[in-house]
Amino acid sequence: MANARVAVVRTNAEKVVADYRKLLELIDYQSIIDKSEDTLLKLNLSWTKYFPACSSQPWQVEGLVKTMVEDGYAPDKLFPLENKTVVTNPHKGARNNLWMPILDKYGLGFTALPEVEWEVFDFGDQLLKLNEIFPEGIEIPKMYVGKQIIHLPTVKTHGHSTTTGAIKNSFGGLLKEVRHYAHKYMHEVLVDLMLMQKQLHPNILAVMDGTVAGDGAGPRTMIPHSKNLILASADQVAIDAVAAKLMGFDPLSIPYLRMCQERGLGVADMREIEILGEDISEINFHFHTKKSFVIWGDQLLRKGPLRFLEKVALHSPLVVWAPMASNIYHDWFWYPTVGKSIIRKYSKTEWGQLFERYKKGA
Repeated sequence: MANARVAVVRTNAEKVVADYRKLLELIDYQSIIDKSEDTLLKLNLSWTKYFPACSSQPWQVEGLVKTMVEDGYAPDKLFPLENKTVVTNPHKGARNNLWMPILDKYGLGFTALPEVEWEVFDFGDQLLKLNEIFPEGIEIPKMYVGKQIIHLPTVKTHGHSTTTGAIKNSFGGLLKEVRHYAHKYMHEVLVDLMLMQKQLHPNILAVMDGTVAGDGAGPRTMIPHSKNLILASADQVAIDAVAAKLMGFDPLSIPYLRMCQERGLGVADMREIEILGEDISEINFHFHTKKSFVIWGDQLLRKGPLRFLEKVALHSPLVVWAPMASNIYHDWFWYPTVGKSIIRKYSKTEWGQLFERYKKGA
């Protein structure tokens, strides 16, 4: 199957940007992304602050953008973008994660999705949950309609969905700030996002960074591990399945991947995926998904013994407590204590040193 192909390249900090070209050529990206059409570059911002493996890495952004510009993709037809959540700021995140100097270097702008026009789009009755969650209509960025898209996720675990990657990256672009309402039915919503993207985008490519992968209570409070791998595919289900396999999970045991395969939205069965490049048959990171304090509390209210309080706590004006609690926990408690300690250790690795070189403009 042509779309059930995933390219995997082993790399290191000295040659990672060049290896992104190797990766893109291996997947034959120019046959997937039309040079004459506008292309959305959907970055991944899981935290306004920089934390390794959490958001799109600067070398991931440069590896893709540099290759595309050198290959004749016009900078004014490339649209790097990201949305906000109740706990992230796209402009600050783009600076803290060092995307902006790279985009400036190659003549690209940056679009914060809260600042563009959104419109209700009728996806029909095929969706599993989102029509129910948003009965007044699903609003999406108007600029998404008919545009091809490249996703830039990272390899990491997630407390709501076991793993996260290319499919979950669309969650941050296709749903507004109140998308946390979808957490209760995360796996069904991820299937819906695949159904939606099939209607919206003529071409889709995912370019995933696994140079540093996140284990544990993702998508933020993780333990980063240097894994020196980068991946690309035109099949979002297949690349997420391969990432799950690398992390040590059976892809078909993860509900959203299994449901996507059952509906013909992509391939999650490793036996049906062609791996180009690196032999990954013996690779197992032995990762384990955990839940952060915030995700644990969220699920307690949405699906646990406190679900009788869900409407009052999460679907009323009182909901302001939730982002406040998340910011206090993540930004004021975890990051300055546990997070800083992890970053100090990470800064001694080749990838931590590369990040510092980007910060210095090297």
